Amino acid sequence: MTRITGEHARLYESVRSAHLERARELEPAAILYRQRRYDFDESAAEGLKLIHASPVTAAWLLVRSKVRVLEINEPLQSSSAPATALALAALGIARVVGRPRTTVVCYAIENADPRTFPVPRRMRSRVRRAAESFLSRRVWARVDRIAYGTSQARALYETVLPSHRRPLASEVIPALPAPLPEAGTAPRQATAVVFLGALVERKGFPIVLAAWEHVRSRRPDARLTILGKGALHEEADQLARRDPTVTFRLDPPRDVIRDTLLAAHVLTLPSQPRPDWREQVGLPIVEGLAAGCTIVATTETGLADWLGANGHRILAVPTDPVALADAILHALDDPRSPADIVAGLPALDGRLAADQWLFGTAPKLLADQPPAVADASPAGHQRRG
Repeated sequence: MTRITGEHARLYESVRSAHLERARELEPAAILYRQRRYDFDESAAEGLKLIHASPVTAAWLLVRSKVRVLEINEPLQSSSAPATALALAALGIARVVGRPRTTVVCYAIENADPRTFPVPRRMRSRVRRAAESFLSRRVWARVDRIAYGTSQARALYETVLPSHRRPLASEVIPALPAPLPEAGTAPRQATAVVFLGALVERKGFPIVLAAWEHVRSRRPDARLTILGKGALHEEADQLARRDPTVTFRLDPPRDVIRDTLLAAHVLTLPSQPRPDWREQVGLPIVEGLAAGCTIVATTETGLADWLGANGHRILAVPTDPVALADAILHALDDPRSPADIVAGLPALDGRLAADQWLFGTAPKLLADQPPAVADASPAGHQRRG
């Protein structure tokens, strides 16, 4: 059976290509995961210590390891709570027989209040949800250190979960990217708009399709590039076939995504409200910011406050395609250069900064970070515990 080497590990419910790419920059650690996401790329996994394990196997591997710091999925990710609780229980048993205590850390960006979720109709689903909620609270009680990627996430945790009965170290470190090296100098297409992400309703893709007719009628020179895959890929393909202002790339490689964003003026991700889901941050938003794009998003993203305070367009009514078209047109008229946009980003990617703090490799993080990292909310960085 595979063994965990080293003193750091991450226990994830699922992994995707973006996780793997970022893992190369994070603190070196074994990654135990239960399932792969739709965009998992085998090539991105090369050279990483990835262990595909069931909850029982993961718990057994952790007990037999010398892991001193374990990163877990955030407690409000209820689907991961049973596996996480099992692993933490196993570590508790190991401590009883003499193993040193493992420090448990997590990175939190959840933005949806589980108390507002619809009550399942089936009794079995209700029982499962109640069990996951109970286990989430148990997991939360075991967390030693938490980094919040948005101020909204911190507020949600403080509202939904009970106060810790022992000291809990916490920081708000906004999930902002560092600029791409080429962001300030790459040639731009002043009328280029990009939609990047899953081609599904909750990401607002149908609203983009409906809005584009209004954009094109008022700005005939505007161009839309659609990058992604999902249930609505046929709609994207049909639009590109009949509309010469639209280009569709189905599930493009990472280098194509990067080059397209570096050449674009605007990135839009109009995330939609759903009864049991809310956009946490939106990876396309982060990637667009890093490339120097003006962002058009909705109040659903956890970065909405920061985006609105920094000159990007935020829709308060996310379901209105005319309002989205107006926002895209205003963004196309944004006189700021990509260099101006990335000037407001931190020198160190927020997720990397959070990871350094979580694993204790950046003891002077707050003093060393430039003002651009500060959150748009009055709270900014705050330490608790």
